Amino acid sequence: MFSLKNLFKKKTAQVQPEGKIESLKKEFKKQQEKKQKSQERKQKLKQYVERAGIEINTQKLHRIFFNTAIAINLLISAFLIYYFSVSYGIGWGAIVASMVILWVLVFVLLIVAFWVVFYLAVDLKIFKRKVDIEEVLPDFLQLAASNINAGMTIDRALWYAVRPRFGVLAKEIETIAKETMGGADLKESLEKFALRYDSTLLKRVVSMINEGIEAGGEIGELLNRIALDIQQQKSMLKEMSANVTTYVIFISFATVVAGPFLFALSGVLIQVVSSLGSALGGTTNAAATSGIPLTFSGTGITQTDFTIFASVSLAVTSLFSAMMVSTIKKGNIQSGIKYVPIFIGVSLVLFWIARILGGKLIGSFF
Repeated sequence: MFSLKNLFKKKTAQVQPEGKIESLKKEFKKQQEKKQKSQERKQKLKQYVERAGIEINTQKLHRIFFNTAIAINLLISAFLIYYFSVSYGIGWGAIVASMVILWVLVFVLLIVAFWVVFYLAVDLKIFKRKVDIEEVLPDFLQLAASNINAGMTIDRALWYAVRPRFGVLAKEIETIAKETMGGADLKESLEKFALRYDSTLLKRVVSMINEGIEAGGEIGELLNRIALDIQQQKSMLKEMSANVTTYVIFISFATVVAGPFLFALSGVLIQVVSSLGSALGGTTNAAATSGIPLTFSGTGITQTDFTIFASVSLAVTSLFSAMMVSTIKKGNIQSGIKYVPIFIGVSLVLFWIARILGGKLIGSFF
């Protein structure tokens, strides 16, 4: 019986040599690493969405984007099949090739576009929450300082300083209070709260509070001084913003008013040249007598091409001008997102109004 077992072990060792076992171990390790990386990406996405205060299932979000891209591709495919077959009579081979390109390229581009827009929206939401926290932080610190001076501990003082008007900050402090009641360390909870937002001010405040707790000093006086420093900093930023108002007015006027009228004037000049060319035809008599080869023949730029060029140029210029105005006024680009549709809309409307008025004025002469 013992010899049979040894023989079975030898047979098994022959069937599965040492090299094959090692390769299986490496393959299993690679699969585990891929699975771990996938879980880490999902966890990072979940934490990123939670920073914006959005409660959504990321797996459900993947399915929504995927199904939406499929639906859009189906609509485009149906339209192209109908358009090619009815209007041009193109054969099924070319239609199938177009569908393959559509489903390979457009589908990928749609998925990428959905995720880019989603991340931009979440990033703007996070930025808005950060701004809201920084706006009410001085008032909250002063209330917490009053509670500490009344004899409360730091954690209870923060909890009782929560007010509904503090919005996002109130919810975050409630979360910190729940964690500390569950046995978590207050300093770790505050540091975790500060790391959720890309705010230098918030990180500095949390760092100073933790240092004050470790030193055992007058926390109430420390919070009052921090609140006063934040308010003074805000006042300085408002003064700096008022000092650069002239630059903001100049950029806004050049983009929203001067640019559209100059483009409209260029369009009117193109219309004038086209009208002169139609009226004079080929080489003029004056050119024939003077020997100067002045002609009005040739295609040149059309009104449609110029209108497309002007509209795109105004939109791009308005986009970057809004970013510049936001950087000058607020110190960051995210705050100027609300200016982008205003700048683009006003500049395009003024361009079309000036273009229509210029066209009617030229039409009265030709």
